[in-house]
Amino acid sequence: MNQMDQTKFCCSVCLDLLKDPVAIPCGHSYCMNCIKSFWDEEEKKKIYSCPQCRQTFTARPVLVKNTMLADLVEELKKTGLQAAPADHCYVGPEDVACDLCSGMKLKAVKSCLMCLVSYCEKHLQPHYDSPTFKKHKLVEPSKKLQENICSRHDEVMKMFCRTDQQSICYLCSVDEHKGHDTVSAAAERTERQRELEVSRQNIQQRIQDREKDVKLLQQEVEAINQSADQTVEHSEKIFTELIHLIQKRSSDVKQQIRSQQETEVSRVKELQEKLEQEITELKRKDAELKQLSHTEDHIQFLHNYPSLSALSESTDSSSINIRPLSYFEDVTAAVSEVRDKLQDILREEWTNISLTVTEVDVLLSRPEPKTRAGFLKYSREITLDPNTANTQLLLSEGNRKVQAVIQQQSYSDHPDRFTYWFQVLSRESLTGRCYWEVEWRGEGGYVAVAYKNISRKGGECVFGRNDKSWSLDCYNNSFTFRYNNIQTPVSGPRSSRVGVYLDHRAGILSFYSVSETMTLLHRVQTTFTQPLYAGLRLYYKYGDTAELIKLK
Repeated sequence: MNQMDQTKFCCSVCLDLLKDPVAIPCGHSYCMNCIKSFWDEEEKKKIYSCPQCRQTFTARPVLVKNTMLADLVEELKKTGLQAAPADHCYVGPEDVACDLCSGMKLKAVKSCLMCLVSYCEKHLQPHYDSPTFKKHKLVEPSKKLQENICSRHDEVMKMFCRTDQQSICYLCSVDEHKGHDTVSAAAERTERQRELEVSRQNIQQRIQDREKDVKLLQQEVEAINQSADQTVEHSEKIFTELIHLIQKRSSDVKQQIRSQQETEVSRVKELQEKLEQEITELKRKDAELKQLSHTEDHIQFLHNYPSLSALSESTDSSSINIRPLSYFEDVTAAVSEVRDKLQDILREEWTNISLTVTEVDVLLSRPEPKTRAGFLKYSREITLDPNTANTQLLLSEGNRKVQAVIQQQSYSDHPDRFTYWFQVLSRESLTGRCYWEVEWRGEGGYVAVAYKNISRKGGECVFGRNDKSWSLDCYNNSFTFRYNNIQTPVSGPRSSRVGVYLDHRAGILSFYSVSETMTLLHRVQTTFTQPLYAGLRLYYKYGDTAELIKLK
């Protein structure tokens, strides 16, 4: 008898050879104790079913031993036949146990949502073989099947109450949930599944977006490192060139001093030699005259005296002016002046260099300040450049204030000077985040930013009438924004003070009306391709002023 034949004499509950076999009304056979124990557990439901085909019986069937089947099993035992060895795994601590196994339970391979029972492979087979179980829903083994049973009515919950957002059984729908919006659990699952898919799509899209952002940030890290390395290299090269230039100038000064030293020493020594020759000649002449003075022969004395008494022409030494250790002190003073000027330039420019470095900011998502105190964190001390001022503009207050005057100022000629419009640019270039305020007295004027290469002559150089400048026209405390000769009316509270916020890298330029509070007048979102300079323009009304306010 083969292995398949052996299984026909095994109880599907205990998986062992039948003991006191009984046949129930549906025709399936079990050990008497196995089916009794199974039905004892169903006693509280008053519904009795077959563990294999799930056919139910309203009354508990009377169990009678099948003597013919019992004799057959005994005969098989005599021939040495044993129960088919179970080749299934026994249940572990993390596994779901088969509900039908008695004694040592096997691991369940599926759970049935209709039967609310978990089955091992052996006990699951009827679900595959019998058409009765065709519509049963098999899922992965679950320990939470009892959560599908209504605790109130002891029925399977196959419905969902949308009003109370909970699973219910059919009795609940006509009881405490009567009149509520109820649907089948399958319908609600379909709806929630649709929402789930939308959520998943959103999550997947966000994952893609974040992965893209991470990639961009990685590229940004590489760009920062590359830019920093290049800038360090270029800065070192520039400072090295500056050092070499200073060393070259030092060498030139040294060479010129030594050359002049040689020339002057040579000239002095030449005069010194002449004087020494003259001293030698005079000493010789003095000796001759001394000898003549001791001559006793009067006639001989008178004969030689005329030739000995005549002196050669003396060397002119009136130009000699002794100034010990002071011949080259003017050179030292001149070099010291150069040093002081370089120190001043480096001190002034170092502030700009340092600010430029600290203003490097990769993450552009940092929001624009909301309060004046927030803006003041980015305040910059800005001064006006006299080389750009129209000749009818008078600068004062440390070049922070400008006034329209009748008398032309005696500025030197300079290619950066505005020749027609009453305009002036700042000395400092503006990058990174900057904030400054301008206060008007009079009819007003323009507060602007511009590239350095803005035209300085003709009508096209006026702030806001070209693509190299952005301006806010503040006329009698009313406002108009201008760019590339396009005017945009601006509404806002009247104020004689205007605040300007620039985030150069983010391409943000904002104008604010400043009084007790700050009100946004106009914001520009663009891309700045060059450093910007603050600009002021006055109308042709003499006496009007504009001032860059000291904020620190």
